[in-house]
Amino acid sequence: MKLVILDRDGVINQDSKHYIKSPDEWVPIEGSLEAISLLNKNGYTVVVATNQGAIGKKLFNTTTLDKIHKKMQDLLKTKKGKIDKIFYCPHIDEDKCLCRKPKNGLMRKISEYYGISLKKIPSIGDSARDLEAYAKSEAQPILVRTGNGKNVEKNKLFPSNTLIFNNLLEASKFIIKME
Repeated sequence: MKLVILDRDGVINQDSKHYIKSPDEWVPIEGSLEAISLLNKNGYTVVVATNQGAIGKKLFNTTTLDKIHKKMQDLLKTKKGKIDKIFYCPHIDEDKCLCRKPKNGLMRKISEYYGISLKKIPSIGDSARDLEAYAKSEAQPILVRTGNGKNVEKNKLFPSNTLIFNNLLEASKFIIKME
Protein backbone atom coordinates (compact mmCIF):
# COMPACT_ATOMS: atom_id res chain seq x y z
CA MET A 1 0.00 0.00 0.00
CA LYS A 2 1.25 3.46 -0.90
CA LEU A 3 0.25 5.75 1.96
CA VAL A 4 0.93 9.42 2.74
CA ILE A 5 0.04 10.97 6.10
CA LEU A 6 -0.71 14.69 6.33
CA ASP A 7 -1.27 17.10 9.15
CA ARG A 8 -4.21 19.40 8.33
CA ASP A 9 -3.78 22.97 9.61
CA GLY A 10 -0.75 24.66 8.08
CA VAL A 11 -0.25 21.85 5.55
CA ILE A 12 -3.55 21.55 3.66
CA ASN A 13 -5.25 24.73 4.86
CA GLN A 14 -4.29 28.09 6.28
CA ASP A 15 -3.67 27.89 10.01
CA SER A 16 -4.86 30.33 12.67
CA LYS A 17 -3.62 30.90 16.21
CA HIS A 18 -7.32 31.29 17.03
CA TYR A 19 -8.12 27.84 15.54
CA ILE A 20 -10.16 26.97 12.47
CA LYS A 21 -13.63 26.94 14.07
CA SER A 22 -16.01 26.82 11.09
CA PRO A 23 -16.17 25.74 7.47
CA ASP A 24 -15.95 29.42 6.46
CA GLU A 25 -12.59 29.71 8.24
CA TRP A 26 -11.20 26.66 6.42
CA VAL A 27 -9.21 28.01 3.45
CA PRO A 28 -6.92 25.73 1.43
CA ILE A 29 -3.28 26.65 0.94
CA GLU A 30 -2.57 27.30 -2.71
CA GLY A 31 -1.70 24.05 -4.47
CA SER A 32 -2.56 21.77 -1.54
CA LEU A 33 -5.74 20.30 -3.05
CA GLU A 34 -3.92 19.71 -6.33
CA ALA A 35 -1.13 18.00 -4.38
CA ILE A 36 -3.55 15.53 -2.79
CA SER A 37 -5.19 14.87 -6.16
CA LEU A 38 -1.76 14.27 -7.71
CA LEU A 39 -0.90 11.77 -4.97
CA ASN A 40 -4.24 9.99 -5.51
CA LYS A 41 -3.69 9.85 -9.30
CA ASN A 42 -0.34 8.17 -8.63
CA GLY A 43 -1.89 5.46 -6.47
CA TYR A 44 -1.37 6.96 -3.02
CA THR A 45 -3.90 6.68 -0.23
CA VAL A 46 -3.89 9.99 1.65
CA VAL A 47 -4.88 10.22 5.31
CA VAL A 48 -4.90 13.07 7.80
CA ALA A 49 -3.61 12.93 11.38
CA THR A 50 -4.54 16.16 13.15
CA ASN A 51 -4.69 17.59 16.65
CA GLN A 52 -8.03 19.32 17.16
CA GLY A 53 -7.64 20.69 20.68
CA ALA A 54 -10.29 23.32 20.02
CA ILE A 55 -12.84 20.56 20.66
CA GLY A 56 -11.29 19.95 24.09
CA LYS A 57 -11.40 23.69 24.71
CA LYS A 58 -15.07 23.65 23.74
CA LEU A 59 -14.58 26.20 20.94
CA PHE A 60 -16.64 23.93 18.67
CA ASN A 61 -17.93 20.34 18.64
CA THR A 62 -17.46 17.25 16.48
CA THR A 63 -20.49 18.17 14.36
CA THR A 64 -18.72 21.38 13.34
CA LEU A 65 -15.49 19.46 12.75
CA ASP A 66 -17.40 17.09 10.45
CA LYS A 67 -18.72 20.11 8.51
CA ILE A 68 -15.18 21.51 8.18
CA HIS A 69 -13.96 18.16 6.89
CA LYS A 70 -16.92 17.87 4.51
CA LYS A 71 -15.95 21.22 2.99
CA MET A 72 -12.36 19.98 2.60
CA GLN A 73 -13.51 16.74 0.95
CA ASP A 74 -16.01 18.57 -1.31
CA LEU A 75 -13.30 20.95 -2.52
CA LEU A 76 -10.97 17.99 -3.08
CA LYS A 77 -13.64 16.29 -5.22
CA THR A 78 -13.57 19.27 -7.59
CA LYS A 79 -9.86 18.49 -8.10
CA LYS A 80 -10.54 14.74 -8.41
CA GLY A 81 -8.85 14.07 -5.08
CA LYS A 82 -9.84 12.63 -1.73
CA ILE A 83 -8.62 11.97 1.76
CA ASP A 84 -9.33 8.35 2.61
CA LYS A 85 -9.69 8.83 6.37
CA ILE A 86 -9.21 11.57 8.95
CA PHE A 87 -7.74 10.64 12.33
CA TYR A 88 -8.00 13.39 14.93
CA CYS A 89 -7.25 14.01 18.58
CA PRO A 90 -9.91 16.15 20.31
CA HIS A 91 -7.89 16.55 23.51
CA ILE A 92 -5.79 19.32 24.99
CA ASP A 93 -2.27 18.87 26.39
CA GLU A 94 -3.56 18.77 29.98
CA ASP A 95 -5.63 15.66 29.17
CA LYS A 96 -2.37 13.70 28.82
CA CYS A 97 -3.97 11.44 26.23
CA LEU A 98 -1.92 9.11 24.04
CA CYS A 99 -3.23 10.44 20.72
CA ARG A 100 -2.22 14.11 20.85
CA LYS A 101 0.89 14.77 18.82
CA PRO A 102 3.83 14.71 19.65
CA LYS A 103 2.70 11.36 21.10
CA ASN A 104 2.17 8.79 18.39
CA GLY A 105 -1.27 7.41 19.24
CA LEU A 106 -2.81 8.72 16.02
CA MET A 107 0.00 7.11 14.08
CA ARG A 108 -0.62 3.79 15.83
CA LYS A 109 -4.32 4.07 14.93
CA ILE A 110 -3.39 4.60 11.28
CA SER A 111 -1.03 1.62 11.35
CA GLU A 112 -3.71 -0.60 12.91
CA TYR A 113 -6.49 0.63 10.60
CA TYR A 114 -4.51 -0.13 7.44
CA GLY A 115 -2.66 -3.12 8.88
CA ILE A 116 0.75 -1.82 7.88
CA SER A 117 3.98 -0.62 9.40
CA LEU A 118 4.52 3.12 9.08
CA LYS A 119 8.27 2.66 8.61
CA LYS A 120 9.43 5.14 5.96
CA ILE A 121 5.83 6.23 5.16
CA PRO A 122 5.98 9.88 4.00
CA SER A 123 4.39 11.99 6.74
CA ILE A 124 4.04 15.72 6.24
CA GLY A 125 3.63 18.40 8.88
CA ASP A 126 4.38 22.03 9.67
CA SER A 127 5.11 21.73 13.40
CA ALA A 128 7.72 20.11 15.63
CA ARG A 129 5.02 18.01 17.32
CA ASP A 130 3.95 16.55 13.95
CA LEU A 131 7.50 15.60 13.04
CA GLU A 132 8.22 14.13 16.46
CA ALA A 133 5.12 11.90 16.27
CA TYR A 134 6.14 10.76 12.78
CA ALA A 135 9.70 9.98 13.89
CA LYS A 136 8.44 7.97 16.90
CA SER A 137 6.50 5.84 14.41
CA GLU A 138 9.51 5.36 12.12
CA ALA A 139 7.66 7.23 9.38
CA GLN A 140 9.60 9.61 7.14
CA PRO A 141 9.12 13.12 8.60
CA ILE A 142 8.64 15.84 6.02
CA LEU A 143 8.44 19.51 6.98
CA VAL A 144 6.67 22.06 4.79
CA ARG A 145 7.44 25.75 5.13
CA THR A 146 3.75 26.68 5.12
CA GLY A 147 1.90 27.25 8.41
CA ASN A 148 4.46 27.11 11.22
CA GLY A 149 7.06 25.38 9.05
CA LYS A 150 9.41 28.31 8.48
CA ASN A 151 9.70 28.89 12.22
CA VAL A 152 10.29 25.19 12.88
CA GLU A 153 13.00 25.15 10.23
CA LYS A 154 14.65 28.34 11.52
CA ASN A 155 14.77 27.00 15.07
CA LYS A 156 15.85 23.53 13.92
CA LEU A 157 12.98 21.88 15.79
CA PHE A 158 12.88 18.68 13.76
CA PRO A 159 14.36 15.16 13.67
CA SER A 160 17.67 14.84 11.82
CA ASN A 161 16.18 12.75 8.99
CA THR A 162 13.49 15.33 8.15
CA LEU A 163 13.07 16.34 4.52
CA ILE A 164 12.07 19.99 3.94
CA PHE A 165 9.97 21.45 1.12
CA ASN A 166 8.27 24.78 0.45
CA ASN A 167 4.74 23.36 0.38
CA LEU A 168 2.62 20.23 0.03
CA LEU A 169 2.68 20.30 -3.77
CA GLU A 170 6.49 20.36 -3.86
CA ALA A 171 6.68 17.55 -1.29
CA SER A 172 4.11 15.47 -3.19
CA LYS A 173 6.00 15.75 -6.47
CA PHE A 174 9.16 14.59 -4.67
CA ILE A 175 7.35 11.60 -3.11
CA ILE A 176 6.00 10.52 -6.50
CA LYS A 177 9.39 10.94 -8.16
CA MET A 178 11.13 8.86 -5.48
CA GLU A 179 8.84 5.81 -5.67
